[in-house]
Amino acid sequence: MIIRTAVGARSGQGWVTTGVAARPWEREMAERRTGRALLGEMAAEFAGTMILILFGVGVVAQVVAGGIGDHDSITWAWGLGVTLGVYVAGRVSGAHLNPAVTIALAVFKGFPWRKVVPYAVAQTLGAFVAALIVRFAYADVLYAADPGHTLKTQGVFSTLPGNGTLPVGLWGGFWDQIIGTAILLFLIVAISDVRNSPPLANLAPFVVGLVVVAIGMAWGTNAGYAINPARDFGPRLASFLTGYQTAWQDQYGQLYFWVPIVAPVLGGLLGTGLYQLLVARFLPVEVQPESGRVPEPENYPTSERS
Repeated sequence: MIIRTAVGARSGQGWVTTGVAARPWEREMAERRTGRALLGEMAAEFAGTMILILFGVGVVAQVVAGGIGDHDSITWAWGLGVTLGVYVAGRVSGAHLNPAVTIALAVFKGFPWRKVVPYAVAQTLGAFVAALIVRFAYADVLYAADPGHTLKTQGVFSTLPGNGTLPVGLWGGFWDQIIGTAILLFLIVAISDVRNSPPLANLAPFVVGLVVVAIGMAWGTNAGYAINPARDFGPRLASFLTGYQTAWQDQYGQLYFWVPIVAPVLGGLLGTGLYQLLVARFLPVEVQPESGRVPEPENYPTSERS
């Protein structure tokens, strides 16, 4: 059995390995370290996504229920929420903050499949808890604006086709989410590709936030640019449990909750695949760090990783 060790330098593709067979206690310790590392990554994904939703859902509550701000303040707050969430979780988990990102990296970039479900669960829980906080903090304002907790303020927490008012149907929202998430993932993998021209001085989170701002400004009409299954499902569940009985439906009475789950996953795969096809395969071949993780600076202390 080959085990990883933190002794010595890192090899080209990962930790230096030794061919010595691991004793039972060594295997147990390795398994514990692996589990602890994954738990830490899940905690980081939870925290980063929670920060994202606190700003994102919070600003929509302020605009829709409080009448303060406009569409521009919504797009900027969502983008800044992404930036801050990535800075929170980046070193520990890679700050995916989005199941569509995690799945796309597993399919195309070698991110471990065993981490996909734990990451998605942590992301959704972070979004759920953040939405509950916003729901509690804005309870009085939401009640004053919409005592029956109807479609009028349902969009504070989850998306609707045409934002609940424009003549866009379920399938219009579906195709919109595929396109929007394809743009998001295409640009995320481009920005994070060290073989390309990535932002330096740890500015990648800021640039990713600007991508979200741009998507909100250009692709927010047809479906509210959820582009993230956790961002939509977590707050949708929180709103349903706190009085929004139509949370799973759109303004036409159709079950809509699945659209911001399925379509972003498909769009993420499409965008990442297009980047691989159109750009990545033509770049110079260089060694890259583990997919979905932030590269460590030179001379960074070595430690056991999962």
